[in-house]
Amino acid sequence: MLLRLLVYSILLLWAVICLFPIYWTVTTSFKMAPDVMRGHLVPWVDYTPQWLGWRSLGLSPDTIFNVSTVRAEFLKRFMNSVITSISASFLAVVLGSLAAYGLSRFRYRFGPMKNADISFFFLSQLILPPVVLALPFLALYRELALLDTRIGLILLYTLMVLPIVIWIMRDQFKAVPVELEEAALVDGLSIWGAFLRIVLPISLPGMVAAFILSLILCWNEYFFAALLTSTEAKTLPVMVASQTGSQGINWWSMAALSTAAIAPLLIVGVILERYIIAGMATGAVK
Repeated sequence: MLLRLLVYSILLLWAVICLFPIYWTVTTSFKMAPDVMRGHLVPWVDYTPQWLGWRSLGLSPDTIFNVSTVRAEFLKRFMNSVITSISASFLAVVLGSLAAYGLSRFRYRFGPMKNADISFFFLSQLILPPVVLALPFLALYRELALLDTRIGLILLYTLMVLPIVIWIMRDQFKAVPVELEEAALVDGLSIWGAFLRIVLPISLPGMVAAFILSLILCWNEYFFAALLTSTEAKTLPVMVASQTGSQGINWWSMAALSTAAIAPLLIVGVILERYIIAGMATGAVK
């Protein structure tokens, strides 16, 4: 009993630590400047919530129906993030699933490299610091006229999350018994037919988990979005980082913008929670 109480106490403390940044961000979006500087935390106790941060974005109740250039800018950046993140994640899951299925079912040899070496090679691409790729991508995108374009970010984000998708999906496909595919082949299905009608439905939770993880990474990416875009293709993280004024950082505006940027991921996570848990658990127990 005492051990269980200790475990739950530790888990509760860890949950508070993990959720406190979100709580601080949301509450800060409703603070006035003096409340931010004084570190007030509890609404209606330490301070009275106001719409200052949301009003600066044109998203408060008294400004939502008025014309606002800031709100139009926010919606444009929001759509850029939605389009680039979803497109890159979908493309990465499609390509990564095909590569992972090949690595889990067939034997390859590329010089001295075999399947395990090829898989590790994909994962090792994550070790490379993004700043190392900054100049090559800048020069390449300038020659290809991909600077400040959504398609440029989509291609780059796909490349960025593809190793993670391959690594996750390879374990997902390994957890699917090969006998199911052999039975499908005996029944007259082709390899593609067995993959699409047998393996893919079973591995769907893992694919959703890989998609959500890719979506989070693409949505929060800042470095390349700031480097390779200027006006048309800027995303929300770049807009959040730009919330500074002559008096310093406008914490209330940044908090409101960050809350608006976090909300879609929270909604997607809640809706697809069961797929995420099932996907992450698949293959964990042999």
